Amino acid sequence: VQLQASGGGLVQAGGSLRLSCAASGRTFSNYVMGWFRQAPGKEREFVATINWSGDRTGYADSVKGRFSISRDNAKNALYLQMNSLKPEDTAVYYCAATVGYSGTIYSQTGHYNYWGQGTLVTVSS
Repeated sequence: VQLQASGGGLVQAGGSLRLSCAASGRTFSNYVMGWFRQAPGKEREFVATINWSGDRTGYADSVKGRFSISRDNAKNALYLQMNSLKPEDTAVYYCAATVGYSGTIYSQTGHYNYWGQGTLVTVSS
C-alpha cells in the first residue's frame, strides 16, 4: 500500500489542524493504521492508531483529549484532527499501515510495514 500524508502547516498555539493520509494499492480496510511524529533531534514517536473498522483507537498520553484519529474506508483515507495545539506538537507527522486482525491496534513503529512521506506541522507560541 502507498501512503501520502498532507494537511500540515503553520498554526498558532491553541489552534487546530486536520491531517489526511491517502492510501492506494491494496484493500485499505484490511490495514491497521497509525500516526507517528518526529521532532528535530528526537526519535519517531507514536501519536494515534485505529483498527480496521474504526471502532477501536489508541492515543499517546501527550495527545489524549486533544487529537482524534478516524478513517473512511470508502475513500481510502485516514485522518488526524488536532486541536489545542501546543509548540511541543511541532514535528513531521507520518501515517503508517500494517496488516492486522480486526480488533488490533498498534503503538510501536516496528509493527508498521508501510509509511507515508510525512507532513510538517509547526506550532508557534
